[in-house]
Amino acid sequence: MDALAYVVTSGWSSGISVYATVLVTGLAGRFGGLDSVPHAFERTDVLVVAAILAAFEFVADKIAFVDSAWDAVHTVIRPAFAALVGGLIADQTGEMNEAVAAALGGVTAVGSHGTKASLRLAVNASPEPVSNVAVSLGEDTAVVGVLLLAVDHPWLAFAIALVLLVAGVTVATFAIRRIRRGLRRVQARLGPRSP
Repeated sequence: MDALAYVVTSGWSSGISVYATVLVTGLAGRFGGLDSVPHAFERTDVLVVAAILAAFEFVADKIAFVDSAWDAVHTVIRPAFAALVGGLIADQTGEMNEAVAAALGGVTAVGSHGTKASLRLAVNASPEPVSNVAVSLGEDTAVVGVLLLAVDHPWLAFAIALVLLVAGVTVATFAIRRIRRGLRRVQARLGPRSP
């Protein structure tokens, strides 16, 4: 059942960067001999398009507020592609039902995408640009690292992806509460608005 671990891992990473997920997964299949990688991802044209889109995303993710706009556009794209990836992995391996794998990949991507988008909004609330770049580089490193780990140790990558997902949701929830509390304080200081 290594396919289950890879579906969840790829779903988590797709919620953060679907293009990097397709690129790293395709390269792992092409050069790393990973059997669970859908053959379509190993094609040169798919790898080139994924690399170009991953490069655009890499740059967009480093710019405050552009990253949030990019995330908004990808709210549907990331989970949909994660579901596609999950279904293709299940089809490739034959280890699990394609519909279940697609749903699992999509749901995992919704969780990681929501976490990413929420954290980015919180980071964009800070006035300095360094934290935005640092968070983005951390996300990039985590996605590539977990996907590469999944090549040889799918269950370890699965566990790390789940821990990162839970930690991310916890941090995002805390950050959103702090921001809301701060906004209420600012509104209270400004007082009621006159009509």
